[in-house]
Amino acid sequence: MTGMASELPDSARAFIVHHAGVEPDDEALWLEALTHGSTGHERNYERLEFLGDRVLGLCVAEWLFASSGEAEGKLSQRLNALVSRATCARVARSVGLGEHMLLGKQARDDGGKESDNILGDVMEALIGACFVEHGFESAKAMVRKLWAEEVEGKAGKRKHPKSALQEWTVGNKHRMPEYSLVERSGPDHNLRFTVRVEVHGIGEAQATSSSKQDAETLAAEEFMRKFA
Repeated sequence: MTGMASELPDSARAFIVHHAGVEPDDEALWLEALTHGSTGHERNYERLEFLGDRVLGLCVAEWLFASSGEAEGKLSQRLNALVSRATCARVARSVGLGEHMLLGKQARDDGGKESDNILGDVMEALIGACFVEHGFESAKAMVRKLWAEEVEGKAGKRKHPKSALQEWTVGNKHRMPEYSLVERSGPDHNLRFTVRVEVHGIGEAQATSSSKQDAETLAAEEFMRKFA
């Protein structure tokens, strides 16, 4: 394993100040959050992503609890949507995070800058770094700034496609939908899963995404679009 520089590029520092709303005093910490394992550095985003994932969940849960009088089931539905890998990646893309991530050559060549998995993980790692250096209130402010459009939008408000499909099959007296993995491809840092969903006697649909769970969701959505 190789060492890692301890100074942030000026562009990355400006990105953090603008989007995280804090001054990155411990530059090595923030570099760690931006660094993918494909670089060969011992310190990469994985530990901070682990922490940031939990901080994000708490920030969003507190936000929803304070701003909504909805029942637990609805709150859980919205929370799951707002902290999902797809949402984290969407937020990351909206602020141009990919341009500041540190990737090894192979990861770059494999499209790592556009990978939902990597973008989502690095976004969570940055939240973790903010929490470590500046505490929960600063991390909460960061999340509220970056997730504002997602929370104000429709994320998690509509019924989950898999639940909608299951209810549709029951209501129309069909067999329950069956999901199957068609293909798993790509390198570990940019995996792609293709999933098929079938309802006996009606038809099937399939979709591809960076996680099996997301592929199942997209396949259910496509099935409903085609047959419901």
